Amino acid sequence: MTDLPRKTVTRAARLATLPIGIGARAAVGLGKRVGGRPAEAVTAELQAQTAEQLFRVLGNLKGGAMKFGQSLSMFEAALPEELAAPYRATLTKLQDTAPAMSTTSLHGVLADQMGVRWRSKFREFEDEPRAAASIGQVHHAVWRDGREVAVKVQYPGAAEALMSDLNQLSRVARMSTSWVPGLDVAPILRELKGRMAEETDYSLEAAMHEQFAEAYADDPDYLLPEVVFATEQVIVSDWIDGVPLSRIIESGTQAERDLAATRYFEFLVSGPERAGLLHADPHPGNFRLLPDGRLGVLDFGAVNRLPDGLPPAMGALITDALRGDDLALLDGLREEGFVKRSIDVDAQDVLDYLGVFLKPLRSNEFRFDRDWLRGIFNYLNDPRNSTFTVGLRLNLPPSYVMIHRAWLGGIAVLCQIGGNVPAREIFDRWVPGAELPKIAD
Repeated sequence: MTDLPRKTVTRAARLATLPIGIGARAAVGLGKRVGGRPAEAVTAELQAQTAEQLFRVLGNLKGGAMKFGQSLSMFEAALPEELAAPYRATLTKLQDTAPAMSTTSLHGVLADQMGVRWRSKFREFEDEPRAAASIGQVHHAVWRDGREVAVKVQYPGAAEALMSDLNQLSRVARMSTSWVPGLDVAPILRELKGRMAEETDYSLEAAMHEQFAEAYADDPDYLLPEVVFATEQVIVSDWIDGVPLSRIIESGTQAERDLAATRYFEFLVSGPERAGLLHADPHPGNFRLLPDGRLGVLDFGAVNRLPDGLPPAMGALITDALRGDDLALLDGLREEGFVKRSIDVDAQDVLDYLGVFLKPLRSNEFRFDRDWLRGIFNYLNDPRNSTFTVGLRLNLPPSYVMIHRAWLGGIAVLCQIGGNVPAREIFDRWVPGAELPKIAD
């Protein structure tokens, strides 16, 4: 059992142990190789030790540090297999679990939020968490009316830890992106910090949760649990059993992969139109495939409020790109703020840069997989391509920050799942402004 470190200096010091630990192990590894041990064996040992430290440090810190680790766990699909494989299992643990808070701290939060007689609200309550994530952990219980429930309890000091990590990451981001001519990072960071700060208010999360659940009530393809009880640091909702996406990623059949990927893609795309909300935390720990084929959706802390749905410009821009209209695409990107007026960029290069992401919409069905994502990663980072510097000239408007977070993370998860998805039909149905051209015979 472990409690969350709150002080900025403590958290910064622990984060600093990651590069220090990696460097120390590399030095020891060099000594072992000089001493005659095979390079492959030494490398495998170093990678295993580094992966374990990554889980231990980011998992114990939780907060923004763990969110960063969860993001890493999604984007390992873009890395070459020889780099990603040693860390995949360890990073996957950050999607579903992390070291839990002490029982004393747990009971203290429950007493503070639900009253000293909090146990009277339950018939049963499990002190051992079933899942633990960046700012809270989840316990299985039976509510007083007999229904099975999930009890999400926020770590003491989670809000302070999250903001501490975000402030540190913001400073790093400002320094590391100051040389990128097309990016205005300040408003992006303000928007991101504002949205992530909302994740620490469980009463706000409960309201978003209820809005989502109402929009998808009685849906044959989805199950969103009902909220039973909520305060600022505790949410009680219906318990959902099912196969976590992380398990399907690891060992699912192709039929399970196809179904899970299709349900997952459609939920991310349809939410703004159906609920006026975008689920912006797409990591696999938030989704379960139920025995009846429905997708269970959990955790509504990271939500983008879009009462009018997705911006119509999104569909129009993607339509221009699929039609190959580079000039209309560049004009639209400037109008939306993706390319600042002061930035000079070639329209065809922009089309080529963005076009590599649109292959899923060029056919009636597309298989998302690691090879495709790695191909994009390699193409965009190849200095021999004319598109190599395009990314440095693009901006991210603040109103698109959460959309970008959800869709980019969602694509990464889809490529981990490895399913066949009718992405074009789903996109055309739910994204306003989309008028996709006919597929050539």
